[in-house]
Amino acid sequence: MLILKLDRKVNKFLAHVHPKHGKQIAQKLQLLRANPKPQDSKQMHGFPYLRVDSGEYRIIYNFTENTLFVVLIGKRNDDDVYKQLTRH
Repeated sequence: MLILKLDRKVNKFLAHVHPKHGKQIAQKLQLLRANPKPQDSKQMHGFPYLRVDSGEYRIIYNFTENTLFVVLIGKRNDDDVYKQLTRH
């Protein structure tokens, strides 16, 4: 199982998310630790990241041989996630 590393922005986001959604995101992160490239993941064009959905949220991440790096989590239908990513 991969080691989970969360970006500072992700920690800040998770501290303020609704507990129900936080639980869904935590479950998805555990699944990603076991299988970092599930069937529903997609490679992002122009970025070295993958994206996967968890309920109404999008998780943007990449991974190495032993670490899963979560760089951003945001609303799935909100372009602000991608704007934040370009500033990352």
